[in-house]
Amino acid sequence: MGDARLTLAATSLPPVRGSLKADAPLAPLVWFKAGGVAQWLFEPKDADDLSDFLTRLDPAIPVMALGLGSNLIVRDGGVPGVVVRLGKPFAKVEQVDATSLRCGGGASGILVSSTARDAGIAGLEFLRSIPGTVGGFVRMNGGAYGRETCDILVECEVLLRSGERVTLPVDALGYTYRHSTLPDGAVVVSAVFRGFPGEPAAIQAEMDRIATAREESQPLRSKTGGSTFKNPAGHKAWQLVDEAGCRGLQRGGAQVSEKHTNFLLNLGDATSADIEALGEEVRRRVKEKSGIDLEWEIQRVGVQLVEGTDT
Repeated sequence: MGDARLTLAATSLPPVRGSLKADAPLAPLVWFKAGGVAQWLFEPKDADDLSDFLTRLDPAIPVMALGLGSNLIVRDGGVPGVVVRLGKPFAKVEQVDATSLRCGGGASGILVSSTARDAGIAGLEFLRSIPGTVGGFVRMNGGAYGRETCDILVECEVLLRSGERVTLPVDALGYTYRHSTLPDGAVVVSAVFRGFPGEPAAIQAEMDRIATAREESQPLRSKTGGSTFKNPAGHKAWQLVDEAGCRGLQRGGAQVSEKHTNFLLNLGDATSADIEALGEEVRRRVKEKSGIDLEWEIQRVGVQLVEGTDT
């Protein structure tokens, strides 16, 4: 798979204390339920395990972090190198002070917002609506309902591709809309989020409001990847897609959601190529209709299969 220079034998990889699997299927781990395998899937036992592994891993071998797989298309040819999945050891959330939480990179938005509620910390309710983990929020400046990660992040602890552990303040991440300047191969192992004092009942009411709004507007019970395209300045991506006549548009087993046109669906047997091609067709039609270039919000990773080959 992929570049022959990246062909790896188990004996060429550093020893680990966690789980390291070859040719691991990624489709079950991503929301679209499509795509190829990871050349290697590493679930570290703790941050030291991950740091030691990265320090000793050949620098030519690419590394990619995987959270809940909600904002991701894994291409059908799979992902070369090592995919790092942060499991339970990285899913802890603890209170630092009256208004701050230290959250593991593998902690879900629901866990973070619920812990904040119990601690009487307001301002983190929006994380309830983002189907991802802290690592993904930090990397992508995840946001919803008028709030973004950059509004609540104090600092994050990151393992660089070299294995070096660094703590970065929010100002060092170069945040813009759904983007940070975190380097490729870096893994967010924890983050400190800060809110403001609030009453747990009022915080829960806001979380319920957000959950209801999301349920009413988004196809939550489908195989989807979340918001597909970034909102262009002054526009709503879903509206541009709708106006371009793409509501319900299909390509293979993939479809533009009838309920929310900025969501793509796997109707059951879509390949990742179907999903990505549908997204590109939507981009083409929107450009033709409005002159606006939609930018992908969903991350697309791995190797595209070329018809007639198996690489």
